[in-house]
Order: sequence, then structure tokens, then C-alpha cells
Amino acid sequence: MNQAIMWIMAAAAVIGGVDRIVGNRTGLGKKFEEGFLLLGPTALSMAGIICLVPLLSKGLQIAIVPIYDALGLDAGMLGGILAIDMGGYQLAMELSNVSAVGRYAGIMVAATFGCTISFTIPVGMGMLEEEEKKLFAEGVLIGMGTMPVALFCGGLFCSLDVLTVLKESIPVLILAVLLMAGLWKFREQTVKGFSVFAGLIRILTTIGLICGAVSYMTGWEVLPGMTSLSDAMKVVSSIGIVMLGSLPAAELLQRALKKPLDWVGDKTGMNGASIAGLLMGIVSIVPAIAMMREMDERGKVVNAAFAVCGASALAAHMGFAFGVEPTLVIPLLVTKVIGGCIGAGAALILTEGKK
Repeated sequence: MNQAIMWIMAAAAVIGGVDRIVGNRTGLGKKFEEGFLLLGPTALSMAGIICLVPLLSKGLQIAIVPIYDALGLDAGMLGGILAIDMGGYQLAMELSNVSAVGRYAGIMVAATFGCTISFTIPVGMGMLEEEEKKLFAEGVLIGMGTMPVALFCGGLFCSLDVLTVLKESIPVLILAVLLMAGLWKFREQTVKGFSVFAGLIRILTTIGLICGAVSYMTGWEVLPGMTSLSDAMKVVSSIGIVMLGSLPAAELLQRALKKPLDWVGDKTGMNGASIAGLLMGIVSIVPAIAMMREMDERGKVVNAAFAVCGASALAAHMGFAFGVEPTLVIPLLVTKVIGGCIGAGAALILTEGKK
């Protein structure tokens, strides 16, 4: 199945590349370009933190891992607080005592919970107007509430038994409940906390890039034990290669599903921008958030709820998984789509009276 998806991505890359050669007649050539141009922003957000993962791991092993060990939990779950493509996977695998738990934390948890707290919430709260922030926060609350279903599925896909999934997920679920309570009762303070967290990650990423660049250009190992920048870029480059095909493929999928989703929009009462946002969000969450100003109230909540688990499934996250854990690509996509759809469904039920 994974090989079949790679062939589909390759075919989409050929179609997009040929369209670019003939003058972008179908619009797929532009998607081909966009896929590769995302390599720069992806590298900027990922490469530095990947360089620092071995050092972060050593620090956590001293400060926090003993607590996890005393509680009988696998410290690899700490990687789940970072997005899958922002060092979450590498940190989980460094800290984990059991490889299956590391894959669960670094792929499934990091692509849902980690992505939400380290990227989606800080970006969304930074881009939206005040009134939109309330609806966005409401959607995130709903998505967080249904997220355990996705995590449970993801754990089973990683060959963990039910009890192990439940036990290892306890810290994540507790943190999710606390964040939900914060967004509900203390939204401004919670958003500021997310912004500080995102700013800290940005600082660490930049430090990693500086040290990696100096080491690469001079041969002097600035921080002993860090991953080389060239090795970090291999991971990033694999994502860029896959996105050459994933963005044209996602565009074709969006066109194929337009009529069915228009029908869904008619049935749910959401406007066209809300439906388009769901299609865009499964590729990249940033443009989906930018579209929220054009969505109706119900659509904003539904899109935010969907994004908690479903964001960026067909682009960055799929591309990353192909590079590090190709056997988990299908399970990751299924987990994210299940979680996103359940979140969106719950939001539809809970927003029955919204415009």
C-alpha cells in the first residue's frame, strides 16, 4: 500500500512537472512549484531543532525522564509535545525505551497533539481577529475533546496493546484537559502561554541552525553531540521531494471531491469558504486559517476542530512519515482523517444553532 501511494505521488509529480513545462495550463504546475518551494520554510522550522535533539534528549534524561521512570511510563511520550516535523519524532525516538512507543509518540501523537500546541494554536491565534479567535478556540476545544479517539487508533496501528496505549497516553490526555480548561476559562493567558512556547521553539531552532552552519562551514563542532546540519537536511529534503507530488495530488483530490463536498455544505448549512477550508486544511493549515475570515461562524468552529487531528495530513506530515517511517504512512493518514472527521462531526452537532 505504501509503495502504491508513492507511485501515485510520483505520477502526480510527473503531471505537475509536465504542466509546468507547458505553461501551467491546468494549474497543477503551480502546485508542483509550491511543493518544492515549501522546502525553504520547512527547513527553517525543522532543521535547527533536529540538530539539537540529542542535546535536548540529554537534558530531559536528567530533569524529567527519572520522573517518568518512577511512574512506569515511557519518556518517549515527551516527544509528542512537539510537532512531528519540528523535532517531535527525533526526540521521541531518542528518549523511548520501546521503539513502538517511540513511533506512537513521534508519529501519531506529534502529528496531532504536538502539531496543535506547537504550531496550529500559536499560528491561528496570531493570524485571526478577536471575534474569530473565540470561534477558533471553541473549535480547538472540541477537537481536543475528540482527539483521544484518534490517539487510540494510532496506538493500535503502532502495534501497541490497548492497556499500553491508555497508560502511555495519560500525561498527554491530562495536558490536553488542562489546555482545554485554559482555553475555556483563561483564553488570553493560555494563548500567551502558547505564544511563549512557540517563541522558545523558534529560538532553539535558530540556535541549532547557527551552530549547525558554523560546524558545517568550519569543521568546528560548536556543540559536541549535536546532529550535523547536513544530516538534518536529509530528513527535510525527503519531505520536499514527496511534496513535489503530494500537492498536485491533493489539488486533483480537491477537484474530484468538489461536488460531493458542495452537497455536504448544502446539508450542513456551511458556506463555500468553510468547505474549501476543510479541503485546504488537510493539505496545509496556514492557508486554511487565512480563509477563516470568509467562513461563517459554524464553519470556523468546524474547521478548527478538524485541524486538531487532520491538519497538513496530505503534505508535510505524510512527506515526513515517508522519510522516517514509511510503514506508518497509511496508519498516520487514517489516524489523522478519523480524528479530524470525528472532531468536525462533533463540532457540527455542537454548533447546530450557529450561522
